[in-house]
Amino acid sequence: MTTTRRLPGAGLAPLYLAGFTTAFGAHGVGSVLGAETDDLGLSLLGLGVVLALYDVAEVVLKPLFGALSDRVGTKPVIVGGLLGFAVASLLALVQPTVLVLALARLGQGAAASAFSPASSAAVARLAGTERLGRYFGRYGAWKSLGYVLGPIIGILLAQAFDLRALYVALALLAAVAAGWVALSVPALPVRPRRRSTFLDLVRQTTDRGFLVPTMLLATSTGILGVAVGFLPLLATRLGLPAIVGAAAIAVLALVSTLVQPAAGRLRDAGRITTRTGSTAGLVSAAVALALLAVAPHPVTLVAAAAVFGAVIGVVTPLAFAHLAASTPEDRMGRTMGNAELGREAGDAGGPLLVGAVAAAWSLPAALGVLAVATAGAGVLGWVGLRPAAAAPRASGDAAGVRATGGGPGGH
Repeated sequence: MTTTRRLPGAGLAPLYLAGFTTAFGAHGVGSVLGAETDDLGLSLLGLGVVLALYDVAEVVLKPLFGALSDRVGTKPVIVGGLLGFAVASLLALVQPTVLVLALARLGQGAAASAFSPASSAAVARLAGTERLGRYFGRYGAWKSLGYVLGPIIGILLAQAFDLRALYVALALLAAVAAGWVALSVPALPVRPRRRSTFLDLVRQTTDRGFLVPTMLLATSTGILGVAVGFLPLLATRLGLPAIVGAAAIAVLALVSTLVQPAAGRLRDAGRITTRTGSTAGLVSAAVALALLAVAPHPVTLVAAAAVFGAVIGVVTPLAFAHLAASTPEDRMGRTMGNAELGREAGDAGGPLLVGAVAAAWSLPAALGVLAVATAGAGVLGWVGLRPAAAAPRASGDAAGVRATGGGPGGH
């Protein structure tokens, strides 16, 4: 990857705020709608459908908007997406009925599908090859902070005022982020696109330089989805107050927020690679899942949450930096959009796997199955990112990137 332009860390701050906005919107709205289910007249099925609309929009649209950002530039897609998010949030002020809230949720998801992958692509192009880990770590940390603060601030606003106060806050946040990006983020030049066929696209998205980091992202995000959904359930089954489950999730998000920048710096210094860091992380997560399965206890619950947070904090910046380092700039948006699609698949697949096995067998068995799958993903990451025997020695991920075929588009 060639570097377009380097900015100091503060110059990327508007992009961090964009990442915070999508995380805040996803989890903040979700927690408030869950708390207001009875008042809104939502059934559990209806709540699930409304919440899923955000993710459905992202799964369908992220690759499309990622590719669009390669054609028209990242900045207009980010600004347009943030403004769309603000408009969709204000839609809820018309009348907070189930239908209107569902449309607002769908609109927010569609808008986030635009500015989320475009923001990742802009971070990759602005950070500079030698600082990819550091700035992806900071970007991921701000998203994790949004996951932590979203439910807290959302519930506080809904209780202090009403449901519409949260949507006003989200609209203002998105509008401020859009203005800041428009004023402070440079308009990155659109790189000339090389001609490519459908077969080229298939080759690029099935190259192990793309598939393996995306699998690592999907696995770590699947663990996050399971933790958010099932740690509170485990706490309840242990006879603990509901606040303990919420506290465990807060521990997870806080640890992830703190670890991501540190992991990114270690990657840039050549002291950790995607291969070693991700494999060690996923094996650690598998051990924590197995421990929860065989020895559920308040201590193991909180300890596992901390391990999950550390794993997500390590895998996320390493995998994204690996993808960015191995992707030509003219395909950066498409790569980031497809990688985000992989994360969304993990976010949905992890809870679905655990839920299905738990329904057919038991929750401990389901956690055991996920532990085996997580360990398997770690092994696949170790094998898939191994350096070739003939590859020259190099520091950090550089050798690994070359040895795995140069990544998507690196042919």
